[in-house]
Parts: sequence; structure tokens; C-alpha cells
Amino acid sequence: MHEGETSVAVIGLGGLGSATAYWLARSGVDVIGFEQFELGHVRGASHDHSRIIRRSYHTPGYVDLTAGAYDAWEAVERDGGATIITRTGGIDLFPPDAAIDPQPYRDSLGAAGVPYEWIDAAEVRRRWPAFARGTVVDGDVMAIHSPETGIVPAGRATAELQRLAVEHGAQLRERTPVIAVVPTASGEVDVITASGSLRCGAVVLCCDAWTNRLLAPLDCQVPLAVTREQVSYFPSADLDDLQPGRFPVWIWMDDPSYYGFPVYGHLDSIKAAEDCGGTEVDPDTRTFDPDPRMESNLGDFVRDLVGDRFGTLRSTTCLYTLTSDRDFVVDRLPGLQQIVVGLGAAHGFKFASWFGRELAELAIGAAAPRPELAPFAFDRPSLHQPISREAWLV
Repeated sequence: MHEGETSVAVIGLGGLGSATAYWLARSGVDVIGFEQFELGHVRGASHDHSRIIRRSYHTPGYVDLTAGAYDAWEAVERDGGATIITRTGGIDLFPPDAAIDPQPYRDSLGAAGVPYEWIDAAEVRRRWPAFARGTVVDGDVMAIHSPETGIVPAGRATAELQRLAVEHGAQLRERTPVIAVVPTASGEVDVITASGSLRCGAVVLCCDAWTNRLLAPLDCQVPLAVTREQVSYFPSADLDDLQPGRFPVWIWMDDPSYYGFPVYGHLDSIKAAEDCGGTEVDPDTRTFDPDPRMESNLGDFVRDLVGDRFGTLRSTTCLYTLTSDRDFVVDRLPGLQQIVVGLGAAHGFKFASWFGRELAELAIGAAAPRPELAPFAFDRPSLHQPISREAWLV
């Protein structure tokens, strides 16, 4: 059965896809979004509680893009009347001989004119007394302090994008897996589902861990590693010095790389996780059981960071979909300009609204991607190299 035609279909309604549907609908475009699971599901990467948003990045290009990330979220805030960004300030902590070099971060912030401070362990402990209760931030540890760092709420922000997309006229179809996207001789695309097909002028793929399943029939696969990651919540009755304003978002810039948040929302816990510590999985057969080894290692680190004050931690899982260079994909497919791909490379949620704005522009006919998107082109050589974990340490 053929349903008819629409302007743009968005496949995958996590953070990036929901943002794309929102920006398309906001622009007056006829858009339908397809989600294979229920909206707000926990099988991907856009659920749960919180994500970091920051200006601190390892290249001038990314630092420049972070301005767009804040701007695009603030546009959603104005449209919906709900606060999305909570600024807490943040510190990137570098031990001596850290696996992640601080100099590219400092150079990139400086080149972009973004204010930051380079401070030592003693100053970190003075400003945020919680660190003085631990042993990690001491000695020759140095830190980048960025006052604009903060938190965006993953599950709530995705739901807000979906709500606003519908208000602007988008149709969002949950529990509707897309089987294939088939380019037509007339330059359109047929979106094939189990219940029928829909002809579209353009399609945006925001399928994350499932991306290659739709690209493979188009001879456009890229190397992707899908890993099962986890975050843990650390409950305590002793949280006064871990509240926003008294405790920052933090990242331990070494291998392993850990990161965490102050108390946020209505929880009696702080949240922390390891970046890129999980094992590779199939997104359809992965389990949801936390890894006890990762949980134990993270628990030890957090107790050493801010003191032994926590009860039994609780963990939940998510998926990372990692490219070989850990850079984004924001581009049309070569030779198939009516098919657009967005991949966040497991650090994209902070940019989700920006992704939506850029992908929407590509889908509705911008003549060429803007120059700043060149590093995220589909045909860049580094995207098609074998997976290397070293590239993920950023």
C-alpha cells in the first residue's frame, strides 16, 4: 500500500531525529517522523536524566560549534517556555601525563575567544570543597575551568522537542520500524515500513546504532562501533557540597575517562560514568544489566574524588555509536542528495538541537553544506578507516 507523498521523512526519533522533525515543522515543512520503538524508549542514547553541555573542546571548529549548540537549545527554550540548559560551570581535570593533552583544549578555547581559567589542584579544592574530601584532585593535577559548562536533560529535552514538533504540525509515528529507504528514478525516496510505503522528497536518517542497516542496501556503510555504556547514581544524605553552585560538572581527562554532575533535578544522588568503557554489542540483542567491573571501578573513583559518603549505587545502561574518528556525520549521501545522515558519535546530545537545525537545512535544499560542516562529510577518509579506540579519547 502506498500512502501518498510528504516533503521529508525523519527516521529515528531520539534526540537528533526529534530535533530534526522539530526544526523542519517549525519551518513549515510537511514532515513525518518514524520511530521503531515507543517514543522515549530506553534502548538507545537519548533517554535518562542528564548530559553535559560545554564550550571546552579539543579543536577550534568544535568550540565554534558549541556556540551554535547553546543558541539552538535557547531557541527551543523560547519556543516552548521550558528551561533546558542549567549552567553549573565545569572543570576538565588533567593529571600529570594525562592520556588527553590539555593544550589543544586551551588553544582551541583561546582561538575562539571563549573565557576559561587554567587552575591548579589547590585552587580546585578551595573553590569546590567536595574535592578536598577526596584524594584524586591533588599534587600536580591541573584543570580547565569553563563557566558556561552545564547540563541538558536528555529524556525531558527529547520529549520537549517531540511535543513542539507536533505543535508545529509534524506527524510522529512510534512503533513503526522502517525496513528500507529506496531512491526512485524521479529523485525522491520511498520509505518502506511493514504497513506500507510513503514517498518523500527527502529522508533524514538519525538511526544511530541502527544506521548501517538502512545504509547497507545503498552501498554506503561506514565503520561503527556500538558499545553498551552505563551511568551510575550515587545516593547520599551528605550532599550539601555537591549541589549546583557548590559543585561543577567535571571530566577526568585520562584513560579511563570519567565524568560526573552535581545534584540535579529532584534526586538525592549525584551521577557519574565512564566514557567509552563498555563492550561492543548488537543493539537488538544487548542486555540491560550493568557491568559489575565498570560499576566497581567507577565507584572507587568517585569515592576517591569526593569522599566515601555514598550508599548503594544504582546503574542504568545506554548505547554509544562511535565513528572511527569520533567526529559527527552531518551530510547528504554522495550521489543520493535526497538522503541526509546525522550521527552524533556518542557526544552529540549537547548539540542535538543544532543537529536538527543543520539536518533540516540539508533536507530542504540548501545548495551546499556550510564550510564548517566539512569535517563531518560522509566521504571524509577518516570516517571510513578501521575503528581505533585511541580516537575516542577526547
